[in-house]
Amino acid sequence: MSINCIAVDDEPAALDLITSYIERTSYLRLAARFNNAIAALSEVHQNNDLQLLFLDINMPDLNGIELAKIIGQSDKRKDLRIIFTTAYDQYALDGFKVDALDYLVKPFNFVDFSASAEKAKDYFAMYKSSLQVAKIEGLPRQTTDQYIYLKVEHQLVKIDISDILYIEGLKDYVKVYLASSEKPVLTITSLKRLQEKLPTEMFLRLHRSFIVATGAIRSATKTSVQIGSTTIPVSEQFKEDFNRFLTKWVL
Repeated sequence: MSINCIAVDDEPAALDLITSYIERTSYLRLAARFNNAIAALSEVHQNNDLQLLFLDINMPDLNGIELAKIIGQSDKRKDLRIIFTTAYDQYALDGFKVDALDYLVKPFNFVDFSASAEKAKDYFAMYKSSLQVAKIEGLPRQTTDQYIYLKVEHQLVKIDISDILYIEGLKDYVKVYLASSEKPVLTITSLKRLQEKLPTEMFLRLHRSFIVATGAIRSATKTSVQIGSTTIPVSEQFKEDFNRFLTKWVL
């Protein structure tokens, strides 16, 4: 498998280093290199084969976070991933908010780079596999995934979809409650973005702050459901979807 990528950094020495690391990695193919994000954005729009950006953050005119937000709002969001490379670790939270695949803090060596590149390799292998299965079975892609990857403390953690009980959305975080763990998994993302990755036939949005696994519901009233010892309310906004679910549920 080959991953088409570009390197973006306004510092010549840093750009030369990341370029050399890419060229030393057999499964990475350097499509181009840029010393500013505006030129890189043009490449993003023109190159449909582009898959991965090694992107600096602190750059003039348009910084890396701003570029990532533009990509996140485009139709390339699922096909194009970002690994940030920066000397400023205070940007880590912003990096994960825009769904970056990884975050490399300068100065980093080839071992650090290789670990991030491997995450990209695993992601694109998983993504390609899910697309192939969906094409064969004629199903939407999201229904074929048996697991998702969540960013937890600067690493990707594999979560089996069947293990999820319910999900609680906070301001900048999401708590994922699992059947196999007493403690929830905490990840920096939005409830809406996480919902897009889940199979609709297995999960139901009941509240602006809650998504539940329908298979985990043990009892229900007109205004709430019970999952284990937790009572989750049903808000007016999602009551119509909930009532449709109840209609199918009740004999």
